[in-house]
Amino acid sequence: MDFATEQPKFIQLLVGLAVFGLVVAALLLFIDRAPKRGHERWQILGFLAPAVLLLAVGLIVPAIRTTWLSFQNGDSSAWVGLDNYTWMFSQSDVLHVLRNTLIWVLLVPLLATTVGLVYAVLVDRARLESLAKSLVFMPMAISFVGAGIIWKFVYAYRGDKDAQQIGLLNQIVVWFGGEPKQFLLNPPLNTIFLLIVMVWIQAGFAMVILSAAIKAIPADIIEAARIDGTNAWQLFWQITLPSIRSSLVVVVVSISIATLKVFDIVRTMTGGQFDTSVIANGMYDQAFRFGQTGRGSALAVFLFVLVLPIVIYQVRSLRHQREGR
Repeated sequence: MDFATEQPKFIQLLVGLAVFGLVVAALLLFIDRAPKRGHERWQILGFLAPAVLLLAVGLIVPAIRTTWLSFQNGDSSAWVGLDNYTWMFSQSDVLHVLRNTLIWVLLVPLLATTVGLVYAVLVDRARLESLAKSLVFMPMAISFVGAGIIWKFVYAYRGDKDAQQIGLLNQIVVWFGGEPKQFLLNPPLNTIFLLIVMVWIQAGFAMVILSAAIKAIPADIIEAARIDGTNAWQLFWQITLPSIRSSLVVVVVSISIATLKVFDIVRTMTGGQFDTSVIANGMYDQAFRFGQTGRGSALAVFLFVLVLPIVIYQVRSLRHQREGR
């Protein structure tokens, strides 16, 4: 490592840490110890100001700049209007990217929520419930990159049937007399094999939230339903599901947002090749690999437009839920 090259970065790090320390010291020493009565508004403003400033610098300003760049050409030297958005919906390779993203958004929240809900119902009040839940929740502790590497080994392929398969899935196929397959190379099924990784990660999140919601159902309601002769299937559809509806909405919305932004899994396992790219991966390729800043920014803006209605729906649902109480 060339210390002379890295020295400016090290100095920037020290300056950033010093500024952060000064801000925290100002909050603790001056604002928090200021007279409380009659100065509440100024204290609130003082505590919120650093967070608002960071949001403006790290979120609002980049969003405005990205939107501006989406109307310019690749090197941001000329105004091209809506040409980048026209390109987005007219090129077959970009349409493949949009199609793959749609497949992810439709299947991942549905499958992950279903798996989490079924598992939460099955292990509810069972023996070793905590152990069973921890096994399903464990993938949540793994980064998307780590999960992608793990599952890339699961899908690993060796062409010779007689060769020892290092990929678990291909080894199972060989045990049953089949031929090993290149699961990540053949579209459109390779997209399905990729989104399974996301389902594996998010099912634990869905299970934890929905399990807590199930346990919050009043016991007298369940007991009354059983006294009335309700069987397990009717209890699930008529009591459990309506009671956890708000939690289901939160889970589906949260997983949908995470799925729209998925990048790490695709980047780690296929690099977006073989018709597996999604919007976030296409945005990265256009902006940083191909030097097409305008097109990359247009994809980023489109991704933001897709996420925004989901966020608004979740906020309204939470507001209605709070008002209903």
